Amino acid sequence: MEQTIYRALTIAGSDSGAGAGIQADLKTFAALGVYGLSALTAITAQNTQGVRAALELPTPLIMSQIDAVLEDIGANAAKTGMLSSAAVIDVVAACVRRWQLRLVVDPVMRAKGGDPLLAEDAVETLRTKLLPLAEVVTPNLPEAEVLIGRSIETLDEMGEAARAIHAQGPRHVVIKGGHRVEAPVDIYFDGEQLVELRAERIDTPHTHGTGCTFSAAITALIARGWSVGEAIAGAKQYITGAIQHAPGIGHGHGPVEHFWMYAEQGRPLPAQEQPWSPWFNQAKEQSHDTHE
Repeated sequence: MEQTIYRALTIAGSDSGAGAGIQADLKTFAALGVYGLSALTAITAQNTQGVRAALELPTPLIMSQIDAVLEDIGANAAKTGMLSSAAVIDVVAACVRRWQLRLVVDPVMRAKGGDPLLAEDAVETLRTKLLPLAEVVTPNLPEAEVLIGRSIETLDEMGEAARAIHAQGPRHVVIKGGHRVEAPVDIYFDGEQLVELRAERIDTPHTHGTGCTFSAAITALIARGWSVGEAIAGAKQYITGAIQHAPGIGHGHGPVEHFWMYAEQGRPLPAQEQPWSPWFNQAKEQSHDTHE
């Protein structure tokens, strides 16, 4: 019996510190048993303390990367991360339409340290060209505020924002609460019901790449055949564990531990040495219960 190989594509920028961007996405795909494909949109020089430089790649090269991997290998799902300009968003949207990709959009606007990663004049293009193509969009609170044009301070306002963003075209919306509401809670809206996804507060500065990792986990689980609701709840469990086990790398906001569920005595093991089934079965069951 031929083994199923799940495949996911990330279209995003490169993080030289490997905590976010393409590197975080590919590690997440691997941790969740999915073969990762990549199309780079930009190269950044950054570490846990900030972004020093960034170079946007030419749009024909971005399109060629996407076409090359999809013509040959294909993808069960895809995600976007850093799309730094309107021109890049336009070409990515064209590829998504042409290949009819199941798309998760992480509307990256700023790095963890506050460095801008999206041109201000590109927000409208993101809103009108890419969001209508998204199966899931995962803004944090500042990104959600930009998308709806007003501040968000409470859980009720997060719910209102999720509905407003849903009206812009994506089928599913997850607004990540982070540290700006009374508890670390995300709001998920599927067009009919609002669901609160809660987790314990983890006191750590090592949260670099959490948005990339969370959206990549959703993408990977969708690629594995999970329903969107199950994938979102499962990704919430995954990123919570990744933050809890953050290795403390660097002198700033360090990365999370993408392979935390395989760790033994603090060292990740190759996937084949650690059975996946128990974690996946438990996580999917809990995700299903959460979504219900």
